[in-house]
Amino acid sequence: MQKRSFRVLTVLMDIIILAVSFLVMVWIKPASKSHYLPTHMDFFIILAAMWIIVSLAGGKMHRGKVTNLRSMFTRTIVTNLVSISIAALLIIALRLGGHSRFIMFGTVALATVFELIMGTIFVAMQKASIQDYQPRSDYETIKKLTEEEMVGETDTKKVCDEAYRSVNEDIRHALIQECGEDISTGILNIAKGKLNGKSRIVSTTTKFNIASLPDNKYSYIINLKRINDIKDLDHFLDAVNSKLDHASHFMCCVETKNLRKRRLLKKYPPLLNYIYYTGDFLVKRVFPKIRLTKWIYLSLTKGRNVVMSRAEALGRMVRAGFTISEESFINGYLYIEGRKNGNPLDIYGKSYGLLIALPRVGRDGKMIKVYKLRTMHPYSEYIQDYVYEIHKLESGGKFKNDFRITSWGAFSRKVWLDELPMLLNCFKGNMKLVGVRPLSRQYFDLYNKDIKEKRIKYKPGLIPPFYFDMPANLEEIQESEKRYLDAYDKHPVRTDVRYFFRSMVNIVFRKARSN
Repeated sequence: MQKRSFRVLTVLMDIIILAVSFLVMVWIKPASKSHYLPTHMDFFIILAAMWIIVSLAGGKMHRGKVTNLRSMFTRTIVTNLVSISIAALLIIALRLGGHSRFIMFGTVALATVFELIMGTIFVAMQKASIQDYQPRSDYETIKKLTEEEMVGETDTKKVCDEAYRSVNEDIRHALIQECGEDISTGILNIAKGKLNGKSRIVSTTTKFNIASLPDNKYSYIINLKRINDIKDLDHFLDAVNSKLDHASHFMCCVETKNLRKRRLLKKYPPLLNYIYYTGDFLVKRVFPKIRLTKWIYLSLTKGRNVVMSRAEALGRMVRAGFTISEESFINGYLYIEGRKNGNPLDIYGKSYGLLIALPRVGRDGKMIKVYKLRTMHPYSEYIQDYVYEIHKLESGGKFKNDFRITSWGAFSRKVWLDELPMLLNCFKGNMKLVGVRPLSRQYFDLYNKDIKEKRIKYKPGLIPPFYFDMPANLEEIQESEKRYLDAYDKHPVRTDVRYFFRSMVNIVFRKARSN
């Protein structure tokens, strides 16, 4: 039934797109529209018939299944070319002459562009991974500290007494031989007394070398190679996890994106350094995020020298079954120590595209996917507890110094761009413009029973009642929503219009923000 509905909707949308494209081409043709519209109706009917038949036969609708962008582009372009070719042959065979080639081919070209745009949006919606973030206000910050100010640096000149007394002499010499006096001192000051006879020092970028370690269980593993150069990092970390006893430790290092930027800007002379960094930013950070350019990035880098944020490095460690126990900067790298607390979490099906989907409680208590623009670094969802632990909350429940937010994300939240994809939910029909806020299951469970039972009778909204009267706490929020729902029961349209305009005034002129 779901596939049949999908096919019906896509066929109807195809016809609408084709009809709109035809009317646009007739409208912009420099002549009388009353002449071209009736004389080209036979062309439109033939083309529409071929358009639908070829689309279904050629798999453009893909039998109701989601395809990737490359498949969607290929199927759309090929089937549309076949459709216009067959339509043109039929017009010639039936001797239906006098048709404008501008209208004929322009209609197909414009319809193809519309389909590709809508197809791209649809695939992005389907591929948006579900990540249960907290509301925006929890992550807004007042002053953004540098990574060094948040983390600090380890002493590289003198080994602390605890490490000096407890660390095996052979381990200390091995570290000095592999990475020098300063770095080995810093590593020892982080690991302290946890290094012993069951510890292992490696310098590798391959999962094979970890899996080939002779003993099955170690108490501490240190990898001296930076994780930026590990091609399949998630599976590499999974292999490290399998080699450690429970509550044992693993240490790795990473060149964060901020450290990389600073290094590149120092490496080259002024002006040239920013030109180089701009190119590096495009190739290393933009190209991997776009499906159509990702192959260029992979062919140039072979998956090595990956640009990675601090948040992503920490998130990958936590995802692999480690609790972050310590992090510190040593000689231009961030060293991270993690303690094994369980098995790795599943990563299959994870993607980090521009859109994310948040699981939220919708009408009748059903969970719906609410779309937003990504504003956090990849893997940020795994370190929420860690951020709670190391940073205090400000009044109103806001996170202070949340390093998970990207620079673009901070800007998009400030100007509300991250909320725009929720319009897709309005088009899908599981949300409306004004209504109660779509809540996570965790936050929904904090509500009183009577409010919960009442609010699930309605679709959630993009603009919640919060911005109408600005309640201060959870109890006042519930009362605010109850007043809105009671008013909506009596006068639906009037209530939504009143709440919409009052909310806009509060947002634009009074800088209203949710807590």
